[in-house]
Amino acid sequence: MFQEDGSSSVTSSSPQLFPMMSPPPSLMSPYPWLKELKPEERGLYLIHLLVACGNHVASGGFENANTVLDQISYLASPQGDTMQRIASYFSEALADRVLRAWPGIYKAFHSNKIPVFAEQIFVKKLFSEYLLFTKIAFVISNQSIIESMEGEKVIHIIDLNATEPNQWRALILDLSARPEGPPHLRITGIHQKKEILDHMAHMLTEEAEKLDLPFQFNPVLSKLEDLDFDELRVKTGEALAISSTLQLHTLLASDDDNTKLSPCSNIDIFLSGLWGLSPKVVVVTEQEADHNGPGLTERLSGALYYYAALFDCLESTFPRSSLQRLKMEKTLLGEEIKNIIACEGAERRERHEKMERWGRRLELARFRNVGLSYHGMLQAKRLMQSCKCDGYRIKEENGCVLICWQDRPILSVSAWRFRR
Repeated sequence: MFQEDGSSSVTSSSPQLFPMMSPPPSLMSPYPWLKELKPEERGLYLIHLLVACGNHVASGGFENANTVLDQISYLASPQGDTMQRIASYFSEALADRVLRAWPGIYKAFHSNKIPVFAEQIFVKKLFSEYLLFTKIAFVISNQSIIESMEGEKVIHIIDLNATEPNQWRALILDLSARPEGPPHLRITGIHQKKEILDHMAHMLTEEAEKLDLPFQFNPVLSKLEDLDFDELRVKTGEALAISSTLQLHTLLASDDDNTKLSPCSNIDIFLSGLWGLSPKVVVVTEQEADHNGPGLTERLSGALYYYAALFDCLESTFPRSSLQRLKMEKTLLGEEIKNIIACEGAERRERHEKMERWGRRLELARFRNVGLSYHGMLQAKRLMQSCKCDGYRIKEENGCVLICWQDRPILSVSAWRFRR
């Protein structure tokens, strides 16, 4: 499971291979020899300890959980090898969940912790810049939009999370080079921060003017769950495309019973609203993971494998001392892990689901799948080759594209068409 240097090789394994067992009795005291374990032995012990701790937390055995967390603290480190880093953030998430059993203590500890939104945006940009997952998704998404808009003179794109201008700058460049001439392009960007939308408008307007492409930017200041569809200003006669990158899963947070596809849940109402706009294409990018089950132990097991792949990717991209890597692991991945493990109800927003389930939701909302093109796949492969980064893979599955690290799917990209 683990390499000699402690890096993870679990990215293509099955979660069933993680033994659901408690650590041996000899580990129940902080013996000095724990520090003398070889990296691969340490990694296996950490897996056992995390799973055992998850079982104790799920069953309310907080004293036992405390003992196991104490053992983990002797082995884990946010500056260590891949498995030590993973264990550090998962143990923090489990401890956070335990602390929530005492609301007064929990609130006292967190009363002065104000999330720095600007830092979160910055770290997400770092992740997009240095890792290829979203870049590959953007290439495939843009190609799907271009092909669906062939011959259209007026194009309207709705971006459900308008934070990344580079995706649309690339699209503007492609549309400006159309043999039949550039279309009139309007992009509606949705975000809860005005400065993000202002930056997006400035960057895209500047790019369109440079390429002499008729362009308008329509900013919509709103959270996705509060979106007023009238603000999207969809007009008769324009060809509409909708892009959602890692956004739809947040709308599952209000579902009390997420084991069923409830016809009256927020996500289904939202998808019905998108259908009512009659889009030519809807491109959906989501985490290809199952982190939305009702049971903590199942979520813990699935999340361990998923985030092992991402931490392994960071290990291959950055030195262990990199501050940029530490920021991404702590502010982005660590917070996602904490939300998946520690939170429940409406507070748990990182409810990642696999493409199979999203497909059923979209089909129930009267969309039909549009196979992604060979040309889009070819562009994505060229991007991977140009970056000379081993480890990234893409594969087609049921008309969708899975973007993988080694053999572990990380993101899915799919395209959907309005169906009467």
